Amino acid sequence: MTGTESPLQRIDTSKPHPARVYDWLLGGKDNYPVDEELGLQLMASDGTAQQVARSNRSWMHRVTRWLTQEAGIRQYLDIGTGIPTEPNLHQIAQATARDTRIVYVDNDPIVLAHAGALLRGTPEGVTEYIQADARDTDTILEQAARVLDFDRPIALSLVALLHFIPDDDGAYELVGTLVDALPAGSYVALSMMTADYNRENVERGVRMYAAGGLTLVPRPHADAARFFKGLELVEPGVVSLSEWHPEPTDSGTSPGDGPVPLYGGVALKAS
Repeated sequence: MTGTESPLQRIDTSKPHPARVYDWLLGGKDNYPVDEELGLQLMASDGTAQQVARSNRSWMHRVTRWLTQEAGIRQYLDIGTGIPTEPNLHQIAQATARDTRIVYVDNDPIVLAHAGALLRGTPEGVTEYIQADARDTDTILEQAARVLDFDRPIALSLVALLHFIPDDDGAYELVGTLVDALPAGSYVALSMMTADYNRENVERGVRMYAAGGLTLVPRPHADAARFFKGLELVEPGVVSLSEWHPEPTDSGTSPGDGPVPLYGGVALKAS
């Protein structure tokens, strides 16, 4: 785990942070009043906000099971990890293959403060945490290479991350740089907010995040699909999360009567 100074000394509690707001929506305790305030505003505006967060979490679980069981992936690079909420990605993957290696990446000091929970993997496998911004791809790739073998397939996981990175801030470029570093046989899994299903609710959410000093960029289907350029999409392609390999045991997969307002997809880097 990188970093030696106390992360608690660097946590900014004057404005909300996406990882902590997400933690609050999932019912976690590792957040601050400013995060809860934004979460309550989101719930008042859209009563399905907590269920959407749970749907995203369930989607991550399904994707990880599919990648580990069906695609045979044994290495993961998870960027935008968030505050530990069990079961975490490594617990899902290592339940199938105990020798799976996982590198988590996040830029929120509170995630670093709780990174011990992220590092409790199987003795046969490896879990590591990197404190870095998603835009700092050079640092991420350099440090991840100390744990992951970039000559063997890797699953790049970008769950509910890219809607916090505008196009002008290099969203497509950072994904392209990361994908270029992956060997053939690797996979990319990502989910992101869209306003295609309920524009009014999502646009209200964008304004609430902006008032808290956060950028939220919902993308239409065509723009979400652009992140998979040059890759082979796994069926059913880029779809609302509730439509991607749903499982009967999942709870909170589809809020209300409509689709989840996040797109998700998984794609293979064939060569």
